[in-house]
Amino acid sequence: MTKKQDIRTLSKEALRKFFENNHEKAFRGNQVYEWLWVKSAHSFEEMTNISKETRLLLEEYFVINHIKVDQMQRSADGTIKNAVKLHDGFIVESVLIPTETRTTACVSSQVGCSLDCTFCATAQLQKKRNLNPDEIYDQVAIINQQSKLYFGRKLSNIVFMGMGEPLMNYNNVLLAIDKITADEGLAMSPKRITLSTSGIPKMIKKLADDEVKFNLAVSLHSAQEEIRNKIMPFSTSFPLDDLKEALLYWYQKTKSKVSFEYVIWKGINDTEDAIGALVKFCKQVPSKVNLIEYNPVENSGFQQASPEIINKYIETLERHKIIVNVRRSRGKDIDAACGQLANKQS
Repeated sequence: MTKKQDIRTLSKEALRKFFENNHEKAFRGNQVYEWLWVKSAHSFEEMTNISKETRLLLEEYFVINHIKVDQMQRSADGTIKNAVKLHDGFIVESVLIPTETRTTACVSSQVGCSLDCTFCATAQLQKKRNLNPDEIYDQVAIINQQSKLYFGRKLSNIVFMGMGEPLMNYNNVLLAIDKITADEGLAMSPKRITLSTSGIPKMIKKLADDEVKFNLAVSLHSAQEEIRNKIMPFSTSFPLDDLKEALLYWYQKTKSKVSFEYVIWKGINDTEDAIGALVKFCKQVPSKVNLIEYNPVENSGFQQASPEIINKYIETLERHKIIVNVRRSRGKDIDAACGQLANKQS
């Protein structure tokens, strides 16, 4: 028997054509498209404004390879972590992060990760495959439903900071964002989406050339080449000078400041030299800094720096007129915090 096609790989025009070829009205394609991308339907049975005969026709040719929440954990602080099962049995994790004023979805873009950051649990997992656009979209749709159910409000923000390196899955991530931001999708503003990358200069330039409207964050963690190469070994292929050039190109094209994600570790980047290097880098690239609380990862040996050195970073950055925010981690008790996603249950 021929393997059925995932219907969400079809454009609206292709759906209209399918119905025409099967002696049905083309507008049925519009209806099905709306069910798939606006209403996030998981089955053809849900498509109640379409006749049973037409639904059976769809069943004959297509499947909807939607993700399923395999396990949901709730943190004491309200954070929700979803272990979601993909159609081929792989599991990835996504997180709902609530605050008083907003709800953020932290979504994954790969099964595992193709990079080797020594401080990150996800990097200890072998990369199995890229996520498809619909699998990324589904994570957002599910968290939007959870936000409405548990917090009485729609999802307000999305960060691509889950499992995987988004720029190593460039086309699928951008297709997913197209669906998430489209009026005939989830209609979210791209300004409420942040893509976080470990810093791949060629792909950052491609983002700029593609005139994307979402925000860019870079996991920097050190502006000293030797230290960055030690904690993020892949970065030996992407020197800081190349990254700086790409980020200047990004700003020139988009007029959007980059956010530097920065964790301070004891004995690694907790020196005056490290602070000075970060200040110098930020002065060369229009940017702001998010200092992120470190979340312990098994077998990594990393430790959070002292409060004194963290305050020293803040004072020095502010003295040099660099915007700095301190991000307190949420969901640590369920391993849902930044850098902790590792599929422990799989």
